[in-house]
Amino acid sequence: MRGDTQDYRSLFLSAAPMMDTRAPVEFSKGAFPGVINLPLMTDIERQKVGTCYKQHGQAAAIELGHRLVCGKTRDARIEAWAAFARQHPDGYLYCFRGGLRSQIVQQWLKSDAGIEYPRVTGGYKALRGFLVDTLERGVAECRFVLIGGLTGTGKTEVVAQLENSLDLEGLANHRGSSFGKRASAQPAQIDFENALAIRMLQMRDQGVARFVMEDEARLIGRCSVPLPLHQGMQEYPLVWLEDSLEGRVERILRDYVVDLCAEFVAAYRDSETGFTAFDERMRQSLGGINRRLGGERYQRLMTLLDQALSAQRQTGSVELHRAWIAALLEEYYDPMYAYQRQSKAERILFAGPQAEVVDYLREQASGRM
Repeated sequence: MRGDTQDYRSLFLSAAPMMDTRAPVEFSKGAFPGVINLPLMTDIERQKVGTCYKQHGQAAAIELGHRLVCGKTRDARIEAWAAFARQHPDGYLYCFRGGLRSQIVQQWLKSDAGIEYPRVTGGYKALRGFLVDTLERGVAECRFVLIGGLTGTGKTEVVAQLENSLDLEGLANHRGSSFGKRASAQPAQIDFENALAIRMLQMRDQGVARFVMEDEARLIGRCSVPLPLHQGMQEYPLVWLEDSLEGRVERILRDYVVDLCAEFVAAYRDSETGFTAFDERMRQSLGGINRRLGGERYQRLMTLLDQALSAQRQTGSVELHRAWIAALLEEYYDPMYAYQRQSKAERILFAGPQAEVVDYLREQASGRM
C-alpha cells in the first residue's frame, strides 16, 4: 500500500489525482487544478458541527458529525469516494489540515469499501503554503522579460509561441483590457494563484530559468497579479511589440468581436440568446470606461458600436466594427500606451514586429544573448 505523503512537489509535478474532502464552500474559495470535491460534510452539516465544537468541544462535535452523516447519506458518500479511488488508484485525498476529516474518509473507505487510500499530510493548508512559497522563490530566483506594446499588437500571440512564457491572461481567463472579459467566468483569486505557481513549478523543473510574460496591470479582470510578481514587473526589462493600426484593428476585430461572439453563442447553445449576451457585454465594456472617455466621445463611440452590433445581428457582417475600434485605439488607448512607453523607455531591450520579437526572445531564452 502507498503511504500518506507530504511530498507536495511531486504531487503537483505529476498532476496526481486528488480528492478534496472539504465542504463545498471551502472548495469554492480556493482549490487546485483538476482536483475533485467529494466532501465529507455539506456546508450546512459543517456549520452545525463547527457550532457544536465551539459550544461543547471536540467529542460532542464528532458525535454530531456521525449522526448527521449516517445511513444512506453515509453509504452514498463512501460510494463516491470509492469510485474515485478505483478510477484513480494513484491518487490521494485531503481535507483542510490533513486531520480528522481526511482520517475519517480513510477509515470509512477501508472499513466499508475495503480500499486503503492515502492522504496528503498537512492537507490543503500545507499544499497552498507550498505553492505560495514556490511562487515567491520563483520570483526571487528567476529572470523575467515583459512584452509591451500598443493595444492589439498581438502580445498574447507572442506568449503562445514561446516555451518559456507564463500566460497570465490565460490563467486568469481574461484578456486584460476593458473589453477583456470572456463568456466564461474567471477563476477565484486563489485558484489563479495556485495555477500560476504550478505552471512556474513545472517549467522550472524542465530547466526554465528565464520567463516571458505580458506586461500587465495589477488587475487582470478581477484576478490580482501576486504582489511579489507585480512588484518585480515594475523593474523587469521589456521588449516592445509593434504593428500597424490596420493590423491591430483586424486583430481586435477577430479576438474581441468575431471570436468573443462565437464564445457566447457556444456558451448559450443558441445563436440568438448568445448574440444578445454578447451585445450586452460589448455595451457594458464601453460603458465601463465612460468617465475616462468623456461624455461626447463616449456617445460618439457608442453610436458607432450600436450601428455595428445592429448590422452584425441583422446580416452577420462585422465590417462596421472597424470604425469604433480604430477610433478607440487612436483616441484612447494609443495616447495612454505612448505615455507608458516613454516612462519605461530605459527598460526596453528590443522593439520590432511580431516575428522579430519572437526570434529575439527565443534567442535570449537559449542563452545566446
